[in-house]
Amino acid sequence: MTENNSTEDSGLQETFLSHLFELRDRVIKAALAIIVVFICLVYWAPDIFHLFAQPLLEALPAGGKMIVTDVTGSFFVPMKVTMLVAFIIALPVVIYQLWAFIAPGLYLHERKLILPLVVSSYTLFIIGVAFAYFLVFPTVFKFMASYNAPLGAEMSTDIDNYLSFAMTIFLAFGITFEVPVVVVVLVRMGMVPLAKLKEIRPYVIVGAFVISAVVTPPDVLSQLLLAVPMTLLYELGLLIACFYVPNKADRRRVCR
Repeated sequence: MTENNSTEDSGLQETFLSHLFELRDRVIKAALAIIVVFICLVYWAPDIFHLFAQPLLEALPAGGKMIVTDVTGSFFVPMKVTMLVAFIIALPVVIYQLWAFIAPGLYLHERKLILPLVVSSYTLFIIGVAFAYFLVFPTVFKFMASYNAPLGAEMSTDIDNYLSFAMTIFLAFGITFEVPVVVVVLVRMGMVPLAKLKEIRPYVIVGAFVISAVVTPPDVLSQLLLAVPMTLLYELGLLIACFYVPNKADRRRVCR
């Protein structure tokens, strides 16, 4: 009995270590993909930052400008922005490495979902970032700038603060637009029944507004710009998930 227990413990330890080594290799591959893209883009870092800051620069009133309050800010902020762009470009590799790590624990029919999930996850993340850049930023910045005129205050924004704000918004909208993928995965893997996801719809709507209040500026407009798409994307996820309900009888019942 003791020998059997010892053998089982040894086997579990070896399995754990093999998973740990595989995770390390996946993380290294993902990091290398980001670094390679970053090295290819670093020469254009100032241009990338200018494009990154364009929504704010266009919203600034006459005389408004971006400033640097940190001695190293003019160097490191464009580098951080370039790293963010490199991450977005290399994101398909990162997502693939994540799913490839999970794949051995999945059934064969579930593994076939990896490529569609990678493509859809990346596409939705890019759409979320583009939505924030082209719609949310101009709307919010013009709205905020309009408050400075009655106050007679000069609007000058530190580039480091702008970077922190923009990265938060980009991540918030990029992750938010992944909601349909999350819903489909939960249903397809049998983790949560589709009927249950439809049942908790009111709580999801409340949660969307709570999340938007936490991650966006404290104005109703920007909160609506996040909460409303999140709610609509959840509904889209429920609609698409109807095609992935494992049991046909359940599919006919919940997707009427």
